[in-house]
Order: sequence, then structure tokens, then C-alpha cells
Amino acid sequence: MMNFKGTLLIVILIFALSCKNKSVVEEKPLARVHNKFLYKSEMKSLFNSTISKEDSIVVARNYINDWIKKQLLVQKAELNLNEESKDIEKQIEDYRSSLLIFKYKQELIKQKLDTVITSEEIENYYNEYSGNFILNFNIVKALYLKISKEAPGIDKIKRWYKSTDAEDLSRLEDYCYQYATKYDDFNNSWIPFNNLLIEIPTNIGDQERYLKYNTYIETEDDLYYYFVKINEFSLKSTIQPLEYAKSKIKSILLNKRKFTFLEELENSVYNDALNHNEFVIY
Repeated sequence: MMNFKGTLLIVILIFALSCKNKSVVEEKPLARVHNKFLYKSEMKSLFNSTISKEDSIVVARNYINDWIKKQLLVQKAELNLNEESKDIEKQIEDYRSSLLIFKYKQELIKQKLDTVITSEEIENYYNEYSGNFILNFNIVKALYLKISKEAPGIDKIKRWYKSTDAEDLSRLEDYCYQYATKYDDFNNSWIPFNNLLIEIPTNIGDQERYLKYNTYIETEDDLYYYFVKINEFSLKSTIQPLEYAKSKIKSILLNKRKFTFLEELENSVYNDALNHNEFVIY
């Protein structure tokens, strides 16, 4: 086995010297497996000006080892596979064709597909297929507070967080920015009720019943008070609110539009070629 450390130090030196001296004509191989050789020019892309000498050695050693393993496996395959199994030209051509078509379609989608899905389109789809959007768990819109027991004015918090008065909510916000460990309305978005319950030291067995008959959760542990105000809720096995289903519907509509676009593209290419006698069916 070759002395990797010595060889790789030479590799690094060669790279450094080659930057100064472009007149080197003949490359010396870094590794050989039977009649296959690995040259430093094949490794240039692995290195940049920021990589350290130590890291360069590790990268080069790994690359050389991987290259050797690959060559050994290729030669084993050549020796042990029959001629039919080794005939992979058609597979390579099929893969190349599929890859080219895929890249061409993706480029056309990027350039020409209208990706704007209007609110009207989303609402129409929701109204027509609302039965496809059933909740698997309870969701809520909520305000959540976690406040240290050492914070002042807890009685005021108990009043403010339940209030709908704009001035009280403003006082609550100012207070929480100063004293609250957590103060979150989750951007007024729907969240799974379980995600909220993880944050507070309480055990609610029948979530559906609790949500139907309770708007507030107040609890505590040794260090903190916890306050939750449930602004809205939607129960498991009911139809998702439009706002909650919106992103999924948008994705569905966009995928349908992509499918239609690509189908029209294929038909257009076919018909255009047919009109110009670019192919013949015998």
C-alpha cells in the first residue's frame, strides 16, 4: 500500500507549484489500479484557497481511496458480468434522454409557468372539495404567556390577557416584552393544540370537551405561571378552516397547473413536428 501521507504532501506541493509554473507538461500519476491512473488534474476542483494543509490531506486521501475502490469494483464487474449484463449503452442513452427532457421541462416551467394562485381559485377549490380536508387533530388560535413567579404585577396579567380592549392588550404587550419568558400568539395562525399543551404543565384528557367549554388555561409550576387564551378552535374530524387548508390547496393547484402545462407542451411539440413532417410512422 502506498504511503498516503508522503504522497499527499507531494500532491499539495505539486498543486502549489503548478499555480506558479504552468509549463509542467507531463503529469505523474497519484494512484494506479491495473491500467487505470489517477492524476492531480482530476482533483483540482477539490481544493480552494481557504482550505488548510491538514484538511487538504484528508480530502485528497478520501478521494484517492474512493477512486481506488471504484476502479476495483468496475474491474470486478467487467470480469464477472456476462456480455448481456454489461451492455448498458441503451440504459445510459435512456437515462441521458430522460435527464435532458427533465431539465428542459424544468427550465420551461421556470420561464413560462404562471405560479400565481389567486384567493378566488383557492376558495373555489376548497368549496368544491372541502370533504378532502378533514382534521386529524384539534387545532387552535391562541395567546400563550410564560412568566416568572418573580415578575411583578401578576394580577394585572390575569386581567389583561383575557381582555379584548386595545389599551389592555397594549399594556400586556409592553409588560411581556419586559418580563415574560415567552409571549406568543403564533402569528395568529392555526397550530395543533398538542403543540401548545407541550409548553404547559397540565394534563387535559378530553381535549374536545375542554375546548368546547373553556377559553382560558391558567397553571403553574415551581418557577413559572402559564396563561393561555383560546381565541378560536377547530376539532378533530371536522373540515379544516380555509386558512389552515390554504397552503395545501395552493400546492395542489400549482401541481395541477404544472401537469397541464407539461401535457400541453408534449402535445404542442408533437403536433408541430407532425405539421412539418419531422417524423414518419411506418
